Amino acid sequence: MAYDYRGLDWAIASALGDDTALLSELHQALVDDAKVAVDLLRRSRCDANWIAAAQRLRGLALSFGSTMLVNAAETALSFAPGDPTSLKAVDRAIARLEAAPFPKQ
Repeated sequence: MAYDYRGLDWAIASALGDDTALLSELHQALVDDAKVAVDLLRRSRCDANWIAAAQRLRGLALSFGSTMLVNAAETALSFAPGDPTSLKAVDRAIARLEAAPFPKQ
């Protein structure tokens, strides 16, 4: 599924202007919340909890326009609870997001 984030990027840029401190804080909030969501994925033992955690992660990623994290969450949605392949994909996306300055992916 494809998403168009240009409106979100413009809205964030116009709201924050040159406030790099706030931009950095938002980026850190995304990383922190993504780590909580992946922890929920790891602890999921049934389909319902796995799906809820993956959807939470996808929603978080969508709200920040993180295509890479959206794709990883959607990959998790297509796998069974605890699948190591999907967990690695999510971990990689979070690590890349954490290493990159906002809003790059």
